[in-house]
Amino acid sequence: MGKSRIYLYDTTLRDGQQTQGVQFSTDEKLKLSAELDALGVDYIEGGWPGANPTDSAFFDAREETKAVATAFGMTKRAGRSAANDDVLAAVMNANTPAVCLVGKSHDFHVTTALGITLEENLENISESIKHIVASGREALFDAEHFFDGYKANPDYAIDALRAAYDAGARWIVLCDTNGGTLPADVYRITKAVVDAGLSGDRLGIHTHNDTGNAVACSLAAIDAGARQIQGTLNGLGERCGNANLVTLIPILKLKPEYADKYDIGVGADGITGLTRLSRLLDDMLNRVPVKSAPFVGASAFAHKAGLHASAILKDPSTYEHVDPSVVGNTRIIPMSNQAGQSNLRRRLAEAGIKVEPKDPALSRILDRIKQREDEGYSYDTAQASFELLARDELGTLPSYFEIVRYRSTSERRKDERGQFISLSEAVVVVQVGGQKMLSVSESIDENGNDGGPVNALARALVKDLGPYQAYIEDMKLVDFRVRITNGGTEAVTRVIIDSEDRDGARWSTVGVSRNIVDASFEALVDAITYKLLRDKAEAVFHVDQ
Repeated sequence: MGKSRIYLYDTTLRDGQQTQGVQFSTDEKLKLSAELDALGVDYIEGGWPGANPTDSAFFDAREETKAVATAFGMTKRAGRSAANDDVLAAVMNANTPAVCLVGKSHDFHVTTALGITLEENLENISESIKHIVASGREALFDAEHFFDGYKANPDYAIDALRAAYDAGARWIVLCDTNGGTLPADVYRITKAVVDAGLSGDRLGIHTHNDTGNAVACSLAAIDAGARQIQGTLNGLGERCGNANLVTLIPILKLKPEYADKYDIGVGADGITGLTRLSRLLDDMLNRVPVKSAPFVGASAFAHKAGLHASAILKDPSTYEHVDPSVVGNTRIIPMSNQAGQSNLRRRLAEAGIKVEPKDPALSRILDRIKQREDEGYSYDTAQASFELLARDELGTLPSYFEIVRYRSTSERRKDERGQFISLSEAVVVVQVGGQKMLSVSESIDENGNDGGPVNALARALVKDLGPYQAYIEDMKLVDFRVRITNGGTEAVTRVIIDSEDRDGARWSTVGVSRNIVDASFEALVDAITYKLLRDKAEAVFHVDQ
């Protein structure tokens, strides 16, 4: 018996845009559409034409995709025909191959929110879907509040589905609009829909994550017979978000419980790019990636305990349910004062550093880590700084440049309007080979805002590193985290900096000091040094002048 096909419907550009603080530009929507198409989803819902200028502009500018481009709208209003409803007309005028309309399936919402009869609502659904089908488009019906409606009045909820089904809708989508239905009920009710004669290969599922069960509820619907899943990248969506396709895709593709029974349109290349795509979206939204995110998070394949690391050395499957490389992620053996030599050897091996099991350097590195963590450092979250420390102890860390001195100042001054503004300035002197280089920079962005003394130091340091400049031009700082490790007047500040290059590779470095600027600068120097090391920059040897 062959596998059944599961269809993936992405609504990042529409429902994902309902996330608080998220507003895609037209260019961003076009870029995401191309990325989603390359991933291999079956449908891309671009938005609601006519609802706002951005969505309308997207449909005007969109390019052809292998995925079915879909416009979203609502069923016609009572008292007018589908052909004469101006809201529905705007959706149809987007000229997409498919149109998805949302309509009521909960009797309470029909009589209270719409203020019409139950029969009028069924007519609105049926006539709207017939209008789409008659135009030669593929029709989808999102049954809003379906699960709540089924619990309140199962007969009417099924009637709403059948109105769209009989009118020719390709997909009838069961929506858990409030996100409160649990997996067992999703399975039970979806199964009841199939048993009522609505074929599972025309049923979809749309869940929200208000109980943290959106992925589980989507899988429960598949188990009950549904064959389309609606969701978003990184689980974007209103309130607590929608079902996360970045989690669902690897489950459907890699876990035998589903992979042995179902096919999806995402191929091996698409799934290998999942981690990159997830982080690309976060970068576009200026959000810090969730480290604990399944499959794609930076901590998804991190093994801190010595017992785990020892077993991983022998066989990664002892503590990993999938190979991290399959989803474009990497294994991490964090270094901390809990680490044993198994962790250390594994981490060194992953960094390309070969050390014999009985090499005394292993003990020296561990001792140095423990000492520095007592001082406030954290190598658990700063893998790049750990590698630099290890190479320094082993005597294999190239001497790229030396910080001779640095200074940062901040002042408040009046502008031409007589209002006080902040201005930060930094001076950094480095020595590369035998040549000293002085760089000065202010921390003023394109909007005239002051980024602070740390930003000024970063600008000055990367302004001129002589022969290394080409290596760091694609480097940017994407996150900056500060923690006070102990309070009072003797407070110690720990700074973690996350850096990224043009290919999306990220690395973390740490600095510690009682002065936040010094701690930040230490982490910044480590970040640049690691970039040079990783890109195999050739060290410039010191030349006496």
